[in-house]
Amino acid sequence: MGEGYRTVARAGVHETEISRSRFLCAMEPAPTERHAREVIRRAREEHPAATHHCYAYVIGADGAVRKASDDGEPGGTAGAPMLQMLLRREVRYVVAVVTRYYGGVKLGAGGLIRAYGGVVGETLDRLGTVTRQRLRLATVTVAHARAGRLENDLRAAGHEVRGVRYAEAVTIELGLPAASVDAFRGWLADATAGTAALDLGDEVYGAA
Repeated sequence: MGEGYRTVARAGVHETEISRSRFLCAMEPAPTERHAREVIRRAREEHPAATHHCYAYVIGADGAVRKASDDGEPGGTAGAPMLQMLLRREVRYVVAVVTRYYGGVKLGAGGLIRAYGGVVGETLDRLGTVTRQRLRLATVTVAHARAGRLENDLRAAGHEVRGVRYAEAVTIELGLPAASVDAFRGWLADATAGTAALDLGDEVYGAA
């Protein structure tokens, strides 16, 4: 797993008109290729009268899965510039579908490239991006007497507290930046005089 990646902040649709053609870009985070294909299917279903449904998606923190389609536009004038815009903006786990309603004016190859790539860039600007960093799930077990202060110290230090459970002892569930686990282990020992136990779980991606 990489240390992190950037993706679109939320799902949304942005529309622009160029030479009487309407371009609607639907974009959203896509955790899997199957999800990306579902977004594409949904766009086609919602706009059955549209001329084209071109798309591009990038799946994987390293961008390993990259797909694009011109959907009937001249080769290389739609899907490719859309994909290049996503890669240029360094977003991952994202899908973009640009639905075009042809307005009767031909844009030419250069115009199409600018239109399709441009609407994807505009949509990213409107929706914003977020960074997901690699986290190690962890559980801290500590005595009740120390739990309240430790939880406050964890939050004050900016650690992601995912849950707190009370039983014979208190367990605090955390998401730790993967690169800082060793440093956290030392911090925890100092903060609890060595009385807390740390158990490490899976690695996931979470908000930076």
